[in-house]
Amino acid sequence: MSERNTGKWFVAGVLAVLATGAVFAADEKTTIVQPQDTGEALVNPGMGWVLHHYDNIAFNYGGKLEPSDTVDDFPGVSAVYLRIAWSYIEPQEGQFNWSVLDTPAQRWLDKGKGIALRISCSESFMRYATPEWVQKAGAKGYNFNSRKGVDPNGPYWEPDYDDPIFIEKLDHFLAALAARYDGNPEVAFIDVGSFGVWGEGHTYASTRMSYSVEAIKRHIDLHTKRFKKTLLAANDDFALHDRGREPIEYAAQQGLTLRDDSILVQGGQNAYLSADFASLFWQKVPVILESEHFGSSRDRGNWKDGSQYLEAIEKYHASYASIHWWPREFLAANEDLIRKTNQRLGYRLQLVEASWPPEIAADSTFWFATKWRNAGVAPCLPGGHPALTIKDAKGGIVTVFADEGLNMRDLPVADPGKAAPKDHKAQFNLPLAADDRARLLKPGDYDVYISVGTPTGTPKFALPLPGDDGRHRYRLGRLKVSPSAQK
Repeated sequence: MSERNTGKWFVAGVLAVLATGAVFAADEKTTIVQPQDTGEALVNPGMGWVLHHYDNIAFNYGGKLEPSDTVDDFPGVSAVYLRIAWSYIEPQEGQFNWSVLDTPAQRWLDKGKGIALRISCSESFMRYATPEWVQKAGAKGYNFNSRKGVDPNGPYWEPDYDDPIFIEKLDHFLAALAARYDGNPEVAFIDVGSFGVWGEGHTYASTRMSYSVEAIKRHIDLHTKRFKKTLLAANDDFALHDRGREPIEYAAQQGLTLRDDSILVQGGQNAYLSADFASLFWQKVPVILESEHFGSSRDRGNWKDGSQYLEAIEKYHASYASIHWWPREFLAANEDLIRKTNQRLGYRLQLVEASWPPEIAADSTFWFATKWRNAGVAPCLPGGHPALTIKDAKGGIVTVFADEGLNMRDLPVADPGKAAPKDHKAQFNLPLAADDRARLLKPGDYDVYISVGTPTGTPKFALPLPGDDGRHRYRLGRLKVSPSAQK
């Protein structure tokens, strides 16, 4: 950004719009910058698009991608979803094929993305989603025909979800899974996927048998017993089969988040049905939405322009949205929807205004004022603090002022364009000002950068600002440091 000194007090009416899109003015008293949102898709912790690599069927939808292809052209993807049956991971008791998960995971982790998991115990296309050795160990279950219910001669097998042998073997598997993934920073979330066909929390496409609220609670408890740190997700379909709100409320009490599968499996007023559950979750944990398989929804005439998917994101205050189809086909058909979604999904931290004195003495205090707004649908649940970084002409970090007085988690959310900005002013002491030989901020001209991250000044969040230094610090303008006022 270029700068100019007017030699007068700043007046709002004389703001100049720079080539970067920011509004800027400077005078003897104050430098003011009012950046414009760049509109770019942001990849940040705890939010974003989730690409289905495995989608129960192992080759849907990322399975046909080349190993080198991580769909980098899809804006806003933050995690890859590995949704696959237990029997693929533990084909023999105690013998684990972790490569099933590790191989696709590493492709996206190499690009700085995260992973998410669902391990299912019942599928409508394979006989043993739960490993066959569990049945041979004595676990009870039922043969079924897909979408027709129990059939002694049915080609598929579903465990009795209350059976003690099944529960015991599942618990051992979850212990092994948690040993690898609980607290692993690479993992965005893990679904409680052990109950119901496709891990969705219902049996309508399998045995059509009904299970109690207590059965749902037992499966939640199996997961919370093993996963103490990683975010767990409860499916809204836990409420089906006349179980009502109780299992969803229990999940909220246990610290889980909400996941709603198959938005737009129906259309119109039935495009989504569980938005009222979201109020139990979204202010504390990131809510996850998954659309119906895009092609199926489109072909039934329910998708239309996809606007009800974005409407659901608004109603649920969602932080994650799934790409539930071949990703590039979905992208090509929904570019405008994806662009609009990226402006609202999760949180979007906007620097509305920053101001500081254009010149300070080397031994003085230093003030810095900002206005911030969250333009997303959800709180910035990870929390983050602004930091001011001063750099020299070579790009070296001269000094960092981390501001613990403002937490981005506290910014309110609102309808599009209606979030109120929050003012904040911080006062900093210049480091090592008492000894000129050790002084960090010596007389000269410097560049001013803003970032949001840890209380120690490490940037963690992408911001919709120009001038990124490649580490999520964004250049705002200049600062002149004059010799000590006492000299």
